[in-house]
Amino acid sequence: MINLLPEIQKEELEKEEKLKIISILGIIFLSSLLSLYLILFSIKVILNGKLETQKIIFNEREKELEVFHIEELEKEIKKYNSIFSKFNYFYQNQISFTDILEKLSKALPEKVYLKHLSLKPLTEENERADLLISGFCPDRETLIRLKENLEKEREFSEVYFPPSNWLSPIDIDFSLTLKIKK
Repeated sequence: MINLLPEIQKEELEKEEKLKIISILGIIFLSSLLSLYLILFSIKVILNGKLETQKIIFNEREKELEVFHIEELEKEIKKYNSIFSKFNYFYQNQISFTDILEKLSKALPEKVYLKHLSLKPLTEENERADLLISGFCPDRETLIRLKENLEKEREFSEVYFPPSNWLSPIDIDFSLTLKIKK
């Protein structure tokens, strides 16, 4: 193409053309920045939404765990309360074995010997302790005296001698059971 325009107009046209190119490039650059900003903003909004839902889920799980933890603690507390109540029952209802032996030795007539002694302790179902005794007695009169002495003691009740104890008049291997009151 042949350009017959004067030089000044040619320069103006070139300036206008450069200005158009610069303005187009500027618009493209600004629109790219604007679209990049909008994309980043939408990503930020989406991530904030996901973060909020995760926070809500986390808080709900945390509450569930707290409730679960509290329930576990309650179970543990109940277990230890049960153990402590059993200990408390044991110590409150404890029978002094030395006192029982002392009263038993006072009730024994001369020449009566004990061979075996067994104490079945108190339980929540059984309010009295059982004492099982076996021994040797030289004659039936001494055995009767032993029975009377044991029945006189306030701490002993339900003194029971099996009928087999009374069969032999001398050299009696006896056994008896009695209950110990607290």
